[in-house]
Amino acid sequence: MLSLAVLPGQESVTKVLVTRPARGPEPSNKAAERGARRIYTEVSETPRSRLFQERHSISILQAARPQSNMDKFVIRGGNPLTGFVHISGAKNSALPCMAAAILTEDGVTLENIPHVRDIETERRLLASMGAEVDLREDRTILSCRTLSDPVAKYEIVKTMRASALVLGPLIARTGMARVAMPGGCAIGGRPIDLHIKGLEKMGAEIVQEHGYLEARVDAQIGRLRGAHIVFDKITVTGTEDLLMAAVLAEGETLMENCAREPEVCDLAALLIAMGARIEGAGTSTIHVQGVPSLHGARYRISPDRIEAGTFLVAGAITGGDLTVANCNAAHLGAVIAKLEEAGARIDVLAPDAVRVRAGGPLRAADISTEEYPGFPTDMQAQYMALATQAEGVSLVRENIFENRFMHVQELVRMGANIKVDGSTATVRGPARLSSAAVMCSDLRASASLVLAALVAEGETVVDRVYHMDRGYESIEEKLSQVGAQIQRLGNLFAPRERAHSAA
Repeated sequence: MLSLAVLPGQESVTKVLVTRPARGPEPSNKAAERGARRIYTEVSETPRSRLFQERHSISILQAARPQSNMDKFVIRGGNPLTGFVHISGAKNSALPCMAAAILTEDGVTLENIPHVRDIETERRLLASMGAEVDLREDRTILSCRTLSDPVAKYEIVKTMRASALVLGPLIARTGMARVAMPGGCAIGGRPIDLHIKGLEKMGAEIVQEHGYLEARVDAQIGRLRGAHIVFDKITVTGTEDLLMAAVLAEGETLMENCAREPEVCDLAALLIAMGARIEGAGTSTIHVQGVPSLHGARYRISPDRIEAGTFLVAGAITGGDLTVANCNAAHLGAVIAKLEEAGARIDVLAPDAVRVRAGGPLRAADISTEEYPGFPTDMQAQYMALATQAEGVSLVRENIFENRFMHVQELVRMGANIKVDGSTATVRGPARLSSAAVMCSDLRASASLVLAALVAEGETVVDRVYHMDRGYESIEEKLSQVGAQIQRLGNLFAPRERAHSAA
């Protein structure tokens, strides 16, 4: 398969050739590594420049090298990142869109699904309820025709906060749900009470027992009823959960103080393709006219704006020349503006391509996390890593979560000068970072430690990278492709074989 791509302002054509392994039995790990699909990129330029820019080979089959909770990254800092990096689909869009498949008996096909741990957890969750989920390389096909067990079991959802997203669609479709209280990473509370209050207004009866939420609709009522819901505070998952519940509710639902994130718009677009009647997604007020049933649909997940922002910071912090491709520049406004304020040079080459280059020494700039379209809380940790290399004092204010500075102590171990007072961190730079053994505490904290390691002297060991695997697809391969020296280390020894007694 051959595809061509040209970015405006460039006199080059990128040829991407994807080769597939021969069919056969399940290969061993080594054979899988040799036979995994590879992408070979060859950039042909004008005669005024070199003929070939670079040739890369990266594995795109996660099964070729199984990941474990023991995995670590070893990173040697000092290399500027140059070239092109391809952004994956948005994990935070894919999860609610997968949950939306519960709302119909027909098949739902989702394209551009990222291959990350949270997606696999969602697949297991839906499969445990009786759904069929076919995760393919280019698309995911979901069929929830049979929901034999509408329970989100704790054993599955304990590592993923997005598990609450199945509550609304389950009760809307089946009239009942049993959902374990959500887990995830340790960045503070994401109260589910806003979900509960909204569903109760729509006629659901909900009790909490033994760590589970038990929800049902009275048999005499039959289905949820439309309601006027005003969120006490802006909540992304709450907006998504109640939006899915409202599309099958009887009558009209008016939701106010809604989240405006692009992920909410992604979900609404899928629901509309399935036959839902929704107006106002992307604004603070959403109107939903309930319908009796939904049908199947095919939908492409938007690029991950947080992954794109992370790579923009990576290019800026290393003083490189990096083009972030297959992104949505319109979703990156706050991040781009702050990087420009900090001294990076940003060029929007196309609606789906942004170039970041060094524009001189980095300068201190303050950030304050806000709901979209403000500076995203999911980029706070990454920006803090950048601030350690900026000249002057940067103030980082976290307004969304109360416990999202857990990466600070690890950055300090590497030599950063950071003081925390309540919800504000004061970062003095530039700091000379040096290699250290550091530990990931959550998904975005993991990214900040990797970014810091890219500019630290020596070889940094980043432990517990399973946190990063929850939301970043093949991060070490993408970084290696643009010049970083990074390696994933798993178990050093093969499992010891058990001795078998003689028969």
